[in-house]
Formats: sequence, C-alpha cells, structure tokens
Amino acid sequence: MQYFKTLLQLLVFLITVGFAFPAMTSDKISFTEWLSNIKTEAIQQGISINTLNSALSEIQPIARVIELDRAQPESTITFEEYIDRVVTKSRIKEGRKKLSENRQMLDKVAIKYGVPPRFIVALWGIETNFGSYTGGFSVISALATLAYDGRRSAYFKKELLTALKILDEGHIGNDEMLGSWAGAMGQSQFMPSSFMNYAVDFDGDSRRDIWNTKADVFASAANYLKGSGWIRGQTWGRQVTLIGSIEPALFSLEVVKPLAEWHKLGVRRLNGTDLPIVDMSGSLIRPGNESESIFLVYENYRTILRWNRSHYFGGAVGKLADSIR
Repeated sequence: MQYFKTLLQLLVFLITVGFAFPAMTSDKISFTEWLSNIKTEAIQQGISINTLNSALSEIQPIARVIELDRAQPESTITFEEYIDRVVTKSRIKEGRKKLSENRQMLDKVAIKYGVPPRFIVALWGIETNFGSYTGGFSVISALATLAYDGRRSAYFKKELLTALKILDEGHIGNDEMLGSWAGAMGQSQFMPSSFMNYAVDFDGDSRRDIWNTKADVFASAANYLKGSGWIRGQTWGRQVTLIGSIEPALFSLEVVKPLAEWHKLGVRRLNGTDLPIVDMSGSLIRPGNESESIFLVYENYRTILRWNRSHYFGGAVGKLADSIR
C-alpha cells in the first residue's frame, strides 16, 4: 500500500511541475508569421499587393546565406592572403584593359563627379570582376533570410523593404533581381538603399540600370563616392614602412596627423624614401590583427570604407587602383 501511495504522490508532483513549468518554446516567431508582418509594413509604405505577392509568395530562408554571413574573410584569412586572392596579376591586367576600353566614358564620369577612372574600375573589378559575376542569389530571399536571422535584423529589414520598393517602381523584375548573399545588386553591387540614393541614369534612357549599362554602372559608383565625401584631386593612401618602432595606439583611423608629423615618427614610403611634402593629413592602419602590412591612409580611404566597412576591402581597392593606373 505504501508503494502505491508513494507512486501516486510522485505522479501528482510530476503533473504539478508540468503545469507550473510548461515546455519551453522559442521566442522567435515562425518565418511565415514574420513574413506576414513584413507584408503589412510594406503595404503601409505604399508597396502594391501585386508586387508583394509576386516577390514574397514562395520565398524561404536560405541556409547558405547564413553560413556566408558567419564566414567573413577578416575572421578566416590574413590581409596578405586576401590581397593575393583578390588583387591578382590577371585582375590587374584585365583592369588595365577595361580602363583603356572604356576610357572615354570613364573620363566623362570623372569630370562630372571628380573620381579618377582607376578607382571606378578598381571597385568594378573587386565587386564583380568587371561585371562578369554579379551574384546568383535572389536579392529578396537573401535579404529576408538575413532580416529574419536576428544578427542585424533592423538593417536588413530596411534593405528588404527598399528592395521591394525598387521592384514596385519597375526598375527591374523580381526574377532578374539577383545579387550577392548579402543582397548587393548589379555590377556595382549596390545595396537597395544605395541604389535609391546614388544610382544614376548617365546614358539618358530614363533607367538607372546598374545591371547591364556600363555608363550607369560607372556613374553610379562615382556618384556614391562623391556623395560619401570623396575629395577631388586626392588619392587614397599608400603602403608604408617604419624606421624604428611606433606606439601601437597610433594605428587607428581615430588618430589623424599631418604627413610631416608621421615622417618625424619614422613613417616612410615602402621603398624607404621620404614621404611626399604635401599639406595633407592621414592615419596609420594595419588591416587585420596579424597583418604585416602598414598603410598611411587619407580621407578618400574613409570614403571607400563607406562603400564597404572592411579594411581588407579598402586596401584591395586602393592597391588595385594603383596597379592599373
């Protein structure tokens, strides 16, 4: 009898615990429910039902997008390894060829926006290998995946809504809106917000075509840099070497000194000669924690970083631009 009494007490206890502490559930709503909320917000912003039904009806999160988001080059390879992969001899050769082939158009863009052709071509080369690969992900699906994921939800939700607006305005069709895993589009790899703010109809056909029209691609890139603070007549920076040691705290974009002062601290050109005697200021950086490369960078380098906030990217654009000059 005592055995059954004890068993009954145990059963009552387990039932009580079960009701008091229900099984835990995820605090994240389902993708379907989340997408429904996105549709509601998009409608409130004036995006048509037809566009939403066409763009969102069959999308699902893309696991590969999340994998790529967690595997940025800064966390997997050194700066020197990255440069070896990105600023290759073949890309430099192709960059010089593209610069020559498009010189007349690039010069017109440079006159209007103040950005030298070599930087436009370098960005074009780094982003999409001169337009040969613009990405194979659905921009809408990639942005929805990243917005739902949670790491940078607010940013990617804003980009998703802007991408839907681009579709709604008829700039491109949903099936053609392909790009990178992060939602960057076209030969200039603009995020949707960058498209809205900086894409240009340079050839006068009433379309801002960053996918197929080189005149628009070049002008849009130059307009982005100009709008982000590009200083006409200045370069980006230079790789340097040091005579003696220097305080580690000086390696920072927050530390800005005239070139003459950097010279006094032992900063020299890469070949060991003196820095140029010009009235400019710059910052000393090491791209990556284990980088052996040192750069003295100027304001236009900061402008390049507004395109992509990566020292790896900024260094690669600068080095390629110098190499194809």
